[in-house]
Amino acid sequence: MTTFLSGGTGTPKLLAGADGVFPPGETTVVANTGDDVELGGLLVCPDLDTVLYLEGDVLDRETWWGIGDDTAQTHEELHRLAGAADLAGGPRYLGAEAQTAGRPIARWRRFSGVAEFMHIGDRDRAVHVTRTGLLDEGYTLTGATRVLATAFGLDRDVLPMSDDPVATLVHTPAGPVHFQEFWVARDGEPTVEDVEFRGGEDATATDAVLRALREPVVIGPSNPVTSLGPMLAVDGIRRALAETPVVAVSPFVEDRVFSGPAAKLMAAVGYEPSTAGVAEAYPFTDAFVLDSADDTALDRPVVRTDTGMETAEDSARVARAVAEALEVVS
Repeated sequence: MTTFLSGGTGTPKLLAGADGVFPPGETTVVANTGDDVELGGLLVCPDLDTVLYLEGDVLDRETWWGIGDDTAQTHEELHRLAGAADLAGGPRYLGAEAQTAGRPIARWRRFSGVAEFMHIGDRDRAVHVTRTGLLDEGYTLTGATRVLATAFGLDRDVLPMSDDPVATLVHTPAGPVHFQEFWVARDGEPTVEDVEFRGGEDATATDAVLRALREPVVIGPSNPVTSLGPMLAVDGIRRALAETPVVAVSPFVEDRVFSGPAAKLMAAVGYEPSTAGVAEAYPFTDAFVLDSADDTALDRPVVRTDTGMETAEDSARVARAVAEALEVVS
């Protein structure tokens, strides 16, 4: 058995061609939920859903989020209504009192649905309606995720990192904003002063997550700050990683990041934005998979390959390198 930690698109891209190396029935995926938002009363779990849609063979492979060929009539009508009513656009983050009312899992990540700032397709929205309905019926987020995984016919076990709320907040000169507002609505443009994982000090890993972390762990080329940071803030996860073999794929080639805001965010929280900085951020990691063009010298075993992943064949190549690294440290 092997457990993958997943956030953003890095680990899903790795999993897209990994079946021949890491069979789905022998693999668990623990997904970041720090990016989750409650939008218009619906709990949206982007990193969980990317894995659900990938494994359910419905993922939009162009964007690596949402459902392929999905319609968006509800989303379009929301914007028409907002425009016709002359409602101010932009993310409408709800006030402090609203942030801690209602279902606890959505704390510190609540937005009005007026002119929703995230593009949500119609089939995608049905998933959020079902998930939120199950939570209102008393399901945990873990339980609701398992129901959805059954509906999509998954063979891999997919788990949220916690059933407790952890919200990734980016501190800017104008004040803190939720990560989704920073990245989706503002294109990652605001200056970053710090990153906070609000609720992390009170959140705990579920028994299912802790069992999964007893197995060898793979960290895909995800953002170390906002994809892995929320997980590491949850009680029990960092300790579990220190006690099991861990292999990580660097999202950098030396100081060049493949995609996303990882470099900007790492610099903001005090890490060098590079493979060396990733190694510093992951002291529990026993071996790394680096790109063939990455000559970074690390104090741990390294397996090198072309870590670019544009096709399933590319992903399979990186998965084989990960398996080789796991053999070294297991």
